[in-house]
Amino acid sequence: MLLPPSEGKSAPSRGKSLDLDALSLSALTKAREAVIDSLVALCSGDAALAAEALGVPKTQPELIGLNASLRTAPTARADAIYTGVLYEALSLATLSPAARRRATSRVLVTSSLFGLVSPADRIPPYRLSGDTTLPGLGGVAAHWRGHLDETAREALGSGLLVDLRSGTYAAFWKPAPDLARRVATVRVLHEAGGARKVVSHFNKATKGRITRALLEAGATPRTPAALAATLRDLGWTVEVSDPGRSGTQLDVVVSEL
Repeated sequence: MLLPPSEGKSAPSRGKSLDLDALSLSALTKAREAVIDSLVALCSGDAALAAEALGVPKTQPELIGLNASLRTAPTARADAIYTGVLYEALSLATLSPAARRRATSRVLVTSSLFGLVSPADRIPPYRLSGDTTLPGLGGVAAHWRGHLDETAREALGSGLLVDLRSGTYAAFWKPAPDLARRVATVRVLHEAGGARKVVSHFNKATKGRITRALLEAGATPRTPAALAATLRDLGWTVEVSDPGRSGTQLDVVVSEL
């Protein structure tokens, strides 16, 4: 299951500093170093320029300092760092022990700073959106497109990719057509008054709940159709699109949270 990050992040008051060599998916270490080097250099210079480049509000100058101290700041598990609607609904910390073990092996979070991280990876809080362009690096999304394919394929193995990412982070890695039969992209539609549309809050909360339910159930669907059947068994209304070159889209239709 591939999740987006959250813009909001918790900041631990204590903990070891970042150890890139200790993170999972070690093939990404050099690519991670390149992003960190660029972001730290940017945020250690002119704060106003950094804020403009990163889209940081003038009311939150502390976010620039947060990025400048990435190498020395306290870290915590990624599942404690990421916050927001999706992660509140997922509530990884309250999963059963078996489900939490499954999360460590089956869930990855797309990260502008680290590419992909496991919930168990220890990372510092940071501010870096997926549509940012960094000096000396270029677009963050383009950077990761050049580095994620082999690692993502290896992590996927022979299983099914349940893609729950938002559009910005879906651009970091687009599964090639040869993986299409094993890719299920989940979209959440809010239905009200006979009309359907994507509503951010419903979308994020439902994706968090879907991830939680699949982890607690221990479900291992191998195809998009099997995933749709599993979600229906778990109580959701699911519509399946025809397979395409990039996989199969599953629309989960909700009317209330």
